[in-house]
Amino acid sequence: MVGIGHRSIKMAIGAGLAIWIATLFNLEFATFAAIIVIICIEDSKKKTLLTMREKFLASLLALFLGAFFLEILGYHPIIFALFSLLFFPLLTKLRIQGGFLTSMVVLLHVYALEKANVSIFLNELYIIFIGMGIALLINSIMPNLQPEINAYKKDIESKFKIILYEFGAFLRDSERNWDGKEIIEVETLIEKAKSIAILDVENHLLRKKNKDYYYLEMREDQLELLQQMMQVVAIAASSEIPFKQKIILADFFNYLSVNVDATDTTVDSFQKLEGCMIVIRNSPLPKTREEFEVRANLFYLIFEIENYLKIKQRLFAKLKD
Repeated sequence: MVGIGHRSIKMAIGAGLAIWIATLFNLEFATFAAIIVIICIEDSKKKTLLTMREKFLASLLALFLGAFFLEILGYHPIIFALFSLLFFPLLTKLRIQGGFLTSMVVLLHVYALEKANVSIFLNELYIIFIGMGIALLINSIMPNLQPEINAYKKDIESKFKIILYEFGAFLRDSERNWDGKEIIEVETLIEKAKSIAILDVENHLLRKKNKDYYYLEMREDQLELLQQMMQVVAIAASSEIPFKQKIILADFFNYLSVNVDATDTTVDSFQKLEGCMIVIRNSPLPKTREEFEVRANLFYLIFEIENYLKIKQRLFAKLKD
């Protein structure tokens, strides 16, 4: 259905259902139940529960305090306005200011009838219960976000592969034309994927985080290191002096680009990195300042690659725990 989202469909169905049920019970202001459904349905189950809590508590306070205020001082627009001015700071102090609008509608019903009694209070409570109950029921049906998260993870890994491959290619040929756009693109992908992963967590009320969110945090930390490495790779590659050590690291970057996936390949990677370190250490000492600087940058790259691998290693340790 073009132009209509999952949330909009739930709002429409829930609103109609709420009016129908409220009308069956012959409740006054039955349409208010539909409004409650619409304003309580959020993007996730957790947000829906928090919204409902704010609106219920605020409405309850407005119903009792507001009715008492109007009964004592009179049903007059100035009295209603005065109560509204005093009521909002109270809600803010109680941290339920999100329920201000709903609470004012509840109080307006009392104001319109110009009387406050048990029958009116029960009418308002029934409408609130119907609206919130349907909102909770309707919003318990959430789309499966896992395929979307998996698609983002695949795109992120694809970008990482390109970045690591280009690092290796640049060490071989500093004249290679690469604009580094994948680094910016993957940063955007990670942010979008994290927002969806958070929604997925909030749709499972007993979870605080999930493995996909941990995975995306890992990629975010690794990306930060890749951004730092990019400058060092450029400096090391800029030297016109041929270094077999540069080729060794270029080969290792190629290896990393092939092993970007979400499996734990860190044991083999650390072993290969240690082999690179041994070869470079056993190489003849630099004879010129330029050779020394290039060698220093290569050692720094190894240090950053080690940190890159440790981030992935920590992810799998966290998942085991």
